[in-house]
Amino acid sequence: MKTVQHNFKKIIVILAVLVGINIAGHFIFKRFDLTADKRYTLSETSLQIVDEITEPVYIDVFLEGNFPGEFKKLQTETQQLLEEFKAENPNVIFQFVNPLDEEANRDETIQSFLERGLTPVNVTVNEKGQQTQEVVFPWAIATCGDKSIKVPLLKNMMGASTAEKVISSVQHLEYAFANAINSVSKEKQKRVAVIKGNGELEDKYIADFIKSVRDNYYIGTFTLDSVAKNPNESLKYLKKYDLAVIAKPTEVFTDAEKQVLDQFIINGGKTLWLMDHVSMEMDSLMQTGENLAFPRDLNLNDMFFKYGIRIRPDLIKDIMATPIALATGQQGSATQYTQFPWFFSPAVYSESTNPIVSNLDVIKFEFANPIEPLKNDINKTVLLTSSKYSKLIGTPSEINLNMVEERPEQKEFAGGGNYPVAVLLEGKFHSAFENRVLAFNDNTFKPVGKDNKMIVISDGDVIKNQLDKNFQPLELGYDKWTNNLYANKEFLMNCVNYLLDDNGLINIRSKEVNLPMLDKEKVVENYTTAQIITVGLPLVVLLLFGLVFTFLRKRKYSK
Repeated sequence: MKTVQHNFKKIIVILAVLVGINIAGHFIFKRFDLTADKRYTLSETSLQIVDEITEPVYIDVFLEGNFPGEFKKLQTETQQLLEEFKAENPNVIFQFVNPLDEEANRDETIQSFLERGLTPVNVTVNEKGQQTQEVVFPWAIATCGDKSIKVPLLKNMMGASTAEKVISSVQHLEYAFANAINSVSKEKQKRVAVIKGNGELEDKYIADFIKSVRDNYYIGTFTLDSVAKNPNESLKYLKKYDLAVIAKPTEVFTDAEKQVLDQFIINGGKTLWLMDHVSMEMDSLMQTGENLAFPRDLNLNDMFFKYGIRIRPDLIKDIMATPIALATGQQGSATQYTQFPWFFSPAVYSESTNPIVSNLDVIKFEFANPIEPLKNDINKTVLLTSSKYSKLIGTPSEINLNMVEERPEQKEFAGGGNYPVAVLLEGKFHSAFENRVLAFNDNTFKPVGKDNKMIVISDGDVIKNQLDKNFQPLELGYDKWTNNLYANKEFLMNCVNYLLDDNGLINIRSKEVNLPMLDKEKVVENYTTAQIITVGLPLVVLLLFGLVFTFLRKRKYSK
């Protein structure tokens, strides 16, 4: 009897504890991230962004349908992450949608997605020994009020397998959604000025860049022509902007224009420089077949020297090159094109852990120049370099298309390479006009600025988008001649976001995620062993348990 009472008390205590835990769970909510890399633990920046949401943010994820395991993994990781966002703030509302659920409207749906820039991916699905082709839209759309923004879920990586793309994409998910939520839930605050007046790229060639920047910031044109008439007023107006983008100037800057830009920097303005210090254009080379590359003096060397760098007027020739397409004959009435490696267009891969360039695909440069960091108090971070199999070609030098026939060997490039082509500068900049006669009188002149940052890229064509047959801008980074998509846009948007980022959002990009993927080859190799372990062994253990249990039962009750 005592035993029964004791057991009854234990049951009552256990039930009371369970009820107490459930009641406490109703008032105290806590999620535990048991992953080794803490992939489901949101960063402080993400938490801050989500906590500040006051209106519903609707997220439509188009990862729904019949697709292979890699995409299922991306779907699962996306869902888990969005659940973390929703758990932090119920104003985050998401759903997974199959855009091709209605077979009758399939073609119309695909076309509408293409018009919105939501490019599909064709994948092969293996099911019961049969292969089928499926169309997948690895995109999401975040909407808040009347504002919407696209969220890419699958990163483009040339030459990578689907599994490798998924791993890279999962690392990018938190930043992608946090940035999207931040963009649609907050009003624009920062202002970006596109500098004009010195032969910079026309708007049609930077149209996709401008369009992308406009999602998060105000952007407008600032022409330096007004400096000649009223430099003080020009400087006052430029100071209203937070970032100045100087995209491939080709004409000399006057001292007054330099002073305006210099004092903009000294007063805290951020700058993104895209500079060509060698005059050489791919468009003219394609027309003539040959051209002379010669140094381009923009009268900016003293400014860059003061800030801590020097752009050398040399061309980088790199074995790790992107291809160009050249006409090689006729096939019927159509021109036949063949792709050749073009050693003056380096294919630049990022090896830096800096959030601006971490986890980026190849970036296409064209007639790039080497950047030489100089010794001063400014902190310099090399973001991108040419490959170790690159060398410098001095200028003036003749460049012709027949160079595609060259087959250089690696030993020809020994002892050189790894030339910086993109550098981040951070610190207190000294004015280029410090201890010098000013180009114009400025009562607000400062010789030394406060903490600031700038990025210098030694190629103006990095920002240049191509035009289609109707002279409409194509996506930045897309090469219509080779049908390759490079990471130029992502790189430049990261540059802009880093320079203007006050809440550290860009730092989320450096988050490392170790995502284990199924090795299909190993599965095939070890199929029999795996089946024995997963199927045969449990059956053997169960059989032994049954025999032992039967033996002990007979032994106990046979007495």
